[in-house]
Amino acid sequence: MTSQIPLPEQAEAAFSIGDVVRHRIFDFRGVVFDIDPVFANSDEWYESIPEPIRPIKNQPFYHLFAENAESSYIAYVSQQNLLPDREQGPVSHPGIGAVFEGWDGNQYKLKRLMRQ
Repeated sequence: MTSQIPLPEQAEAAFSIGDVVRHRIFDFRGVVFDIDPVFANSDEWYESIPEPIRPIKNQPFYHLFAENAESSYIAYVSQQNLLPDREQGPVSHPGIGAVFEGWDGNQYKLKRLMRQ
């Protein structure tokens, strides 16, 4: 039996799709391409995070096209661990072009086909 995650009274995302963010603990940055209003990953993934830095589940979680100095990857990060990062300019993740039209100097703009 899986446990139900109680929904927050109000889950307000601090970031939007297309925003460039950076992790407040680890050295990587990325572009938001999807948002979950509360944690929506596996319990195994959640339990793999060391308890002292494990985020609460009852907050928005962001899917990122992420990069660090060594590689590009997809990251899943809690709102409490993200900060805005517009100052460093665009991100060079190879997946960006599949979802976004381009960088406008402030954020990435969704391709017309991706808009609902």
